[in-house]
Amino acid sequence: MTSVVIVDDHQLFRSGVRAELDGFVDVLGDAATVEDAVRLVIEAEPDVVVLDVQMPGGGGVEVIRQVAERRPAQRFLALSVSDAPEDVIAIIRAGARGYVTKTISGPELADAVRRVADGDAVFSPRLAGFVLDSFAGGMSEREVDPQLDQLTAREREVLRHIARGYLYKEIAQRLSISTKTVEAHVSAVLRKLQLSNRHELSRWAVERRLID
Repeated sequence: MTSVVIVDDHQLFRSGVRAELDGFVDVLGDAATVEDAVRLVIEAEPDVVVLDVQMPGGGGVEVIRQVAERRPAQRFLALSVSDAPEDVIAIIRAGARGYVTKTISGPELADAVRRVADGDAVFSPRLAGFVLDSFAGGMSEREVDPQLDQLTAREREVLRHIARGYLYKEIAQRLSISTKTVEAHVSAVLRKLQLSNRHELSRWAVERRLID
């Protein structure tokens, strides 16, 4: 059964989501703050994190950013009352694989969770067209590259440094993260792009003009 962690700063809503998902997925826990969410996700290692966009301390974007540094392959599904363009784009750019609104039913949410766990991108019907339009309109071909879009912001940073020839230790120093975290990001990028080694990564980045 697909495992999830629920992140939302409203206790009543967290309880409601738990009840709706009961029997469909395995809820490992829930958290109300960015700090508690990051700690729980790292400890519980769920298949998917269902998280709100707007929360104190940076919201869902900050949860994704902090978790990605230690668990780069983690998958996220945004669940929010907001359908504002800036919220949708921000959370997708941060690394979420889907965005659904809180009008969704329990079975529909469970299905979205399972699909995200399987690697699909999932959006509420009304948001899907908007997301496609937003990423297609006024953006360069490089930015809407479907392979590049799989990577989180930190993974792109690591990829650019790899392409420039930096060693893992040097990348760790430049990004203020551990060498093991760099290795984890590189492994995640290799898996997502279906490449075998850092030399192929460098060539891939150069072909897409990700470096100067």
